[in-house]
Amino acid sequence: MSAASRAPLRSNRSNRTTERTVERFTERTADARARVRSRAARAAVGAAAAALLVSACSSGGTSGGGGQTGFITGSDGIATAKKGERADAPELSGETVDGGQVDVADYKGKVVVLNVWGSWCPPCRAEAKNFEKVYQDVKDQGVQFVGINTRDTSTGPARAFEKDYGVTYPSLYDPAGRLMLRFEKGTLNPQAVPSTLIIDREGKVAARTLQALSEEKLRKMLAPYLADDSADSGKPEK
Repeated sequence: MSAASRAPLRSNRSNRTTERTVERFTERTADARARVRSRAARAAVGAAAAALLVSACSSGGTSGGGGQTGFITGSDGIATAKKGERADAPELSGETVDGGQVDVADYKGKVVVLNVWGSWCPPCRAEAKNFEKVYQDVKDQGVQFVGINTRDTSTGPARAFEKDYGVTYPSLYDPAGRLMLRFEKGTLNPQAVPSTLIIDREGKVAARTLQALSEEKLRKMLAPYLADDSADSGKPEK
């Protein structure tokens, strides 16, 4: 075979080699970009989870959501709204931690103490026995306690929490926090874990705090609503 006839063959082989090199380079580049995107995604998820944990289990602040109106917050961190300026509590119903069913609307005519908690939350553990003790003292005075268990990925840890701390009142199981989002922004809505709200006998949100409560502070928060609270001015106690 002449040199002239061998030249196209060498050229073809060279072209194929170049094509394979380009293909391998392209594949490696695509793989590298995919790895970078994957690492970035994992980092973003990790950062979001860390931020959630930091914001989720805290003593919280005392301000409302955007455009808050109609309530004032005392130096004790308890915010109250006057009668006539209270927002309706949203529909809060569903399955409980122990497999039962609860609809907060069924308790209209009673004062409802609503406590948002998670078994993973140290402040929630600190206040749990306080809530049960006060509940036992006031449940015959037209008062019902209801919990909202949130961000527990299964009911097992929540049930263990209730057993460990002797909690006997029901808790709605709300792992994704959907019930919390039903409260109108700018009202006395729960914004932290733990949060505690008082729903008056007319089904309206009368008070809120975004902190773990001692027995004394819980009693102080609840006291104005045990009797007919028509005389309640909505002003926090000094």
